[in-house]
Amino acid sequence: MRRISPFWALTLIIALLPITGCLFRTRPVEETYSKAPLRETSQAALIDSINQQAEKIQSLQATVDIDTSVGGAKKGHVTDYKEIRGYVLARKPAMLHMIGLLPIVRTTAFDMVSNGEEFKLWIPPKNRFVIGRNEVQTHNPDQPMESIRPQDIYDALLIRPIDPEREIAVLENGYEILHDSKGNRVLQEDYELIVIRKKGDNGGVLSRKIVFSRTDLLPHRQFIYDDLGNLATDARYANYKEYDGVTFPARIELYRPQEEYDIKLNILKLEINKPLRDDQFALVQPPGAEVVHLGKPQSISAAPPGSRNRR
Repeated sequence: MRRISPFWALTLIIALLPITGCLFRTRPVEETYSKAPLRETSQAALIDSINQQAEKIQSLQATVDIDTSVGGAKKGHVTDYKEIRGYVLARKPAMLHMIGLLPIVRTTAFDMVSNGEEFKLWIPPKNRFVIGRNEVQTHNPDQPMESIRPQDIYDALLIRPIDPEREIAVLENGYEILHDSKGNRVLQEDYELIVIRKKGDNGGVLSRKIVFSRTDLLPHRQFIYDDLGNLATDARYANYKEYDGVTFPARIELYRPQEEYDIKLNILKLEINKPLRDDQFALVQPPGAEVVHLGKPQSISAAPPGSRNRR
């Protein structure tokens, strides 16, 4: 029996493909690339822009609208809280003071301060005064405010410079999914600066990833990771404006996936590098408040008789 050579067998298959529809299937491509003009730069230039921006801002004070959501897949539902007015003070190296006001009556909903190591949180509607260290994390769905750390807000608000003595930065050419004017999904190339924190002889650990838009070369997103490489903070930046000669985002969104809360800050007024006193970052324990020491055994409360400390 005469054998057909591989060449003629392949030729026969190719010839039959147009009339043998069952051998292939054509699928439409849903995502297309953005047609927006893109800018180019280098890894060194992106690092310089981050470090120069960090150097320009030593302090800020802002009037903001605060939009908060709590919950997600772990909790099984999401609770959206009504937008409230707030005030934020920040001063380097790690000082933050943030106040939120209740709608209409404009009394204090919460008041929190941090010196970079310890934080204090006063919640007047619950008469609770919380004290703890920033690294002490809590996951109490019944007390979502107590999961918020001022230091996390500070790190999202002011992008830290890249320290060549302690960090290594590498550049990745990536892309992000956006939506065009008609709501269609489009892909747009971006720059992603991956920051590795040096860790002795063990190499390093993933610290941050800063995403730059190719349309303006400004940071539009920052991923912050914990020491185990888990995503701790997903921060988004939008609507950049110029304040006191410094370009700064007028909208900042902070999402904490492990604690499942989301905070959006819409900046109404911003002053940069105005002098801020030490006493503007002080928070005194109110008389009669229920005191909660996170990370420590609970002692006798300063609350009125009949109430107890809870963790």
